[in-house]
Amino acid sequence: MNGGLLVAGTTSDAGKSVVTAGICRWLVRQGVKVAPFKAQNMSLNSFVTREGAEIGRAQAMQAQACRIEPTALMNPVLLKPGGEQSSQVVLLGKPVGELSARGYHGGRQQRLLGTVLDCLAELRGTYDAVICEGAGSPAEINLRRTDIVNMGIARGARLPVLVVGDIDRGGVFASFFGTVALLSREDQELVAGFLVNKFRGDVSLLEPGLDMLHGLTGRRTYGVLPFRHGLGIDEEDGLRVSLRGAVRESEVSAPVGADVLRVAVCAVPLMSNFTDVDALAAEPGVVVRFVDRPEELADADLVVVPGTRGTVRALDWLRARGLADALVRRAAEGRPTLGICGGFQILGEHIEDEVESRRGRVDGLGVLPVRVRFAREKTLTRPVGRALGEPVQGYEIHHGVAEVTGGEPFLDGCRVGAVWGTHWHGSLESDGFRRAFLREVAAAAGRRFVPAPGTSFAALREEQLDRLGDLIEQHADTDALWRLIESGAPQGLPFIPPGAPA
Repeated sequence: MNGGLLVAGTTSDAGKSVVTAGICRWLVRQGVKVAPFKAQNMSLNSFVTREGAEIGRAQAMQAQACRIEPTALMNPVLLKPGGEQSSQVVLLGKPVGELSARGYHGGRQQRLLGTVLDCLAELRGTYDAVICEGAGSPAEINLRRTDIVNMGIARGARLPVLVVGDIDRGGVFASFFGTVALLSREDQELVAGFLVNKFRGDVSLLEPGLDMLHGLTGRRTYGVLPFRHGLGIDEEDGLRVSLRGAVRESEVSAPVGADVLRVAVCAVPLMSNFTDVDALAAEPGVVVRFVDRPEELADADLVVVPGTRGTVRALDWLRARGLADALVRRAAEGRPTLGICGGFQILGEHIEDEVESRRGRVDGLGVLPVRVRFAREKTLTRPVGRALGEPVQGYEIHHGVAEVTGGEPFLDGCRVGAVWGTHWHGSLESDGFRRAFLREVAAAAGRRFVPAPGTSFAALREEQLDRLGDLIEQHADTDALWRLIESGAPQGLPFIPPGAPA
């Protein structure tokens, strides 16, 4: 078997990432050797593979659904926005420069089509099936000429296309029809059908519409997936100032001790790897929320300053909103604060930045004895170690090089009183370390909070991936999906006018 499928969507956030993961988990449970693929990803949530390559966290999560190690082949192009007009381009896991949107779509993107097709071909030569994820919508008619992630990759690799629509938003039939009708005849030949996502209610009431859609397009619907809470794991798009990306959507289980623990995460601009707090949200009795006002820190037992792709910009934002002063006061009062990556740098004495903002020397908040200099070479590692008496592992993605001049050692950073700082993402996923850290936070905050002894973040993540596989197995036509993956799009699919503009 040398199968493949492209999961496209009518819009961004239609559910492509989780549907792709669900199909991967369903296939691997059938004994199929399967891998995920996304030619081009735009995300500030990234991950470091064992070989030191940076890829989107969504593809790392999908690799976990496949029960394999993620590699750079699974996400050859990663775009990390640095503002409204430009992004860092990461090619095969390594940054190769900053480009404006016009510069990228003006020629660079199309030249990468051969690279991404080669990566896909290598995966298809190794695995029985490769489940590819598109980006945005395949009907972005202004971008079709340079597309390498939707119909460009489908045409180049002759992949059948399944279009996912989020019915919870409304307008799903118009979105399905319009998506097909704005594609060229050659592209339409690969669009096999549709998958409805996030349906609430009685499916029998939807079936007449699905029959009419089939009559209008000649394409079937391969399944209707019901709405389920808590499945938005490792979101790649920007934060919606909610915890949709967190395990169990931060639905707080009863605390083991007498108190809950309240965690406030500063919603800084260009926030990266906000998935770091997912493991906190998984803990019974821990309440996690994102905040953007200083008064919202008042009742927080722990404040997290997360990573960001714009450290100096985030520092300006914290100062403009009064959050910087609130963080300095917390430190002086001995109230717990954790800085991760860019957040760690912000808590230091000063930053020398000629790489990201090019602002030169900028004063930090001065609550940790750390001096940061931005290097042009990006640090991409998977460190392991011990802290608070427990084994811990994580991953590092940063240009800032920290010189720690005091405090107590903490991972690669330091601790002063109840303020901790580290470049390590993902450290809180280490269960023993997370529990030890929360005990320290509770003691400093004066809370009678006790971490649950049996919480396993890895087991919860596996449970979620199995739930995604269950959705596909129980609510999609898996026999038809199997034929699609194995044999490609059905022959003789009708052309729906008007097609793509000339």
